[in-house]
Amino acid sequence: MTIDSYQAIIFDLDGTLIDSAADVGDAVNRVLAHYGFPEHPTTAYYRFMGDGVVELMRRALPEKARSPEKVQAGVQAFFREYEGCWHHHSRPYSGISELLDGLSERGIRLSVLSNKPHPFTRAFVDRFLPRWTFASIFGQREGVPRKPNPTVALEIADGIGIPPAAFLFLGDTPTDMRTAQAAGMFPVGACWGFRSPSELSASGAEILIHHPIELLRFCDDSIP
Repeated sequence: MTIDSYQAIIFDLDGTLIDSAADVGDAVNRVLAHYGFPEHPTTAYYRFMGDGVVELMRRALPEKARSPEKVQAGVQAFFREYEGCWHHHSRPYSGISELLDGLSERGIRLSVLSNKPHPFTRAFVDRFLPRWTFASIFGQREGVPRKPNPTVALEIADGIGIPPAAFLFLGDTPTDMRTAQAAGMFPVGACWGFRSPSELSASGAEILIHHPIELLRFCDDSIP
């Protein structure tokens, strides 16, 4: 497929557009400390994040404390903590502004699909990415399957009237690569995020990029 066919892109949020691990880690660690459990370094959250808040809390809790009741209590406590700190350290990655400018100049439609809860996803885009127009912004919503289920990716494609095969899908986790594949989109692995290049390749990334600007070069080099 050449770049002529790429009319839109779906971005993951955490680990792709925004470096948010420090604030997530701070909030979860306060929950763990409240219950008397060991805390984790920020780097541990690179592996805990990406599959929604329930899975985040399950991974952070000690194995002996992962009952459904304790996980759910931890999730509710996390939301209370995160409400006050989600924006303290989180920032767009270097090069994201240039990438969004370049894609917009090329007429490529922008969307965001995250497993972060929907209200936080919207708040992140509004606060950190206010200069750009996004056709769709979706986080995890009650009753809607989360990634890697392709339901919402296909909802985005249908909503803006562009076929899935005309989408790039940029993300930093195996979950994102599997979502792209399931939706029939072109999976691009963001190597600056939370998972390793080898994990992204093994999960189906068609290309790997180590800096956001490389995606613009890929687009331009793909023009016949």
